[in-house]
Amino acid sequence: MIEKTKRCSTSSLKSRIAASRDRLYRVALAWCGDEMLADDLAQETMAAGIINNQQLRDENRLFAWLYSIMNNQWYRHLQRNKRHDELDEYMPSEDPGPSSNCQQLEMVSRVRRAVATLPMQQRQVISLVDLEGFSYCDVARVLDIPIGTVMSRLHSARQNLLSRLERVFPRSTATKGHMRLVE
Repeated sequence: MIEKTKRCSTSSLKSRIAASRDRLYRVALAWCGDEMLADDLAQETMAAGIINNQQLRDENRLFAWLYSIMNNQWYRHLQRNKRHDELDEYMPSEDPGPSSNCQQLEMVSRVRRAVATLPMQQRQVISLVDLEGFSYCDVARVLDIPIGTVMSRLHSARQNLLSRLERVFPRSTATKGHMRLVE
């Protein structure tokens, strides 16, 4: 009977891992800025999670565990492809794509490009905290860094992102009454 319960739990866990694909992809895209690579990272993370599911000690921490796996996959990729050291200086094209006809899609695209210009360590922290809603403690565990480092990187990332977005969307006198900077 215990074996049957364990199999059901394992099956449920595998389903939850498979269902996390979109979340993993979003964060991977924020980290690397390349759709194909982000898809590969998400797939590799899910495969490693399914294969090693018995290593997960607390199912409530599934996403933190998966992001830790993805972080390891990401660093392995960077080690294999040393040419990506310049990734932090890479600025995607400003040319609008076919899906940017809608103003909201254009805004999302510009924010993604601005995030892609952040240093990798800042991209990782800001995507986990602001995109995925992780606590500082969880981010510290996922990235295996001190919580103070998480806070410092997040502050720097937000400041850098704000300055980049202000260059793209300068505040005009017409919008000053509607928008204000909240610190």
